[in-house]
Amino acid sequence: MLNIMLCGCGGRMGAAVIAAAKEAGDRIVAGVDINPAADSPFPIFTSPEEFRGKVDVIVDFSHHSALPGLLSYAVSTGTPLVVCTTGHTEEETAAMKEAAKKVAVFFSRNMSLGINLLISLCRRAAAALGTDFDIEIIEKHHNKKLDAPSGTALMIADALSEDAEHPYVYDRHAERRQRERGEIGLHAVRGGTIVGEHEVLFCGKDEVITLSHSAASREVFATGAIRAAHFMKGRAAGFYNMNDVIGDL
Repeated sequence: MLNIMLCGCGGRMGAAVIAAAKEAGDRIVAGVDINPAADSPFPIFTSPEEFRGKVDVIVDFSHHSALPGLLSYAVSTGTPLVVCTTGHTEEETAAMKEAAKKVAVFFSRNMSLGINLLISLCRRAAAALGTDFDIEIIEKHHNKKLDAPSGTALMIADALSEDAEHPYVYDRHAERRQRERGEIGLHAVRGGTIVGEHEVLFCGKDEVITLSHSAASREVFATGAIRAAHFMKGRAAGFYNMNDVIGDL
């Protein structure tokens, strides 16, 4: 059983993680949220430093602006940190890697095991198809999502750019020109209550290969977060991601 501190416990993903933890037999010992709920079954604080107890791991589904305080707390207490938020700046990502020299830090822009398997398949497809196939990424999310393109779409694009640099094109209405070889197109759709859909197109001469993933509920991300939390318990200092979790399954 894990004892967990949950940051962002008052949000929709926080509720999903609470349910996933209960199903896994784990316990939320403390929560952190800017709007503490009065009827919570566990104490909620406005900052992690207010908590005086001990937990096995911190799970963060809050906002990337909360990262400095979480990193400081994780390093000072030696508590592994699972960062599930998106929208981090380059400076914030660098801060995570720096903290990982002193404490175990996990970071993934998407906590779904399925998405991470999709990325692995996309890498294999790109390696096999080469530059003769154009790559386009289409992501769809609910109308409340703030960032576009999604962190997951960028995660896929970044994975496809690891071996060769590809310029990203975020929209095509501003320029009238032919598509350049090697670029990756990213397109965002926002509407209704779409939880999360990602489609990767490999478009060649007279054929198109499509790899896709669709999340039916937030539970898939919460389940992935709990799996990552179990993986991180007792880990040595280092910077981990979902590939480490998948390889450990």
